[in-house]
Amino acid sequence: MKKIILSSLAIAAVSFLSGCSTLGNVNAWEKGNLAKPAMTFEGDPLDQRFVQHIYGSKENSSGGYGVGGGGCGCN
Repeated sequence: MKKIILSSLAIAAVSFLSGCSTLGNVNAWEKGNLAKPAMTFEGDPLDQRFVQHIYGSKENSSGGYGVGGGGCGCN
């Protein structure tokens, strides 16, 4: 009984792990869409500066991403 359960679990694990093996293929005509700036992790550089400014203003700490602020974001 245990051998049947272990073998069925092993078959299920192998089929589960091999199910995503064919998802990595990118065709030549799809590479232009993946190279757009919107597809990067950072996205827009100006938006990242804005996010970092808000983060620094909220944290109100010096030594992190620049000088500390008063929490209002006006520094």
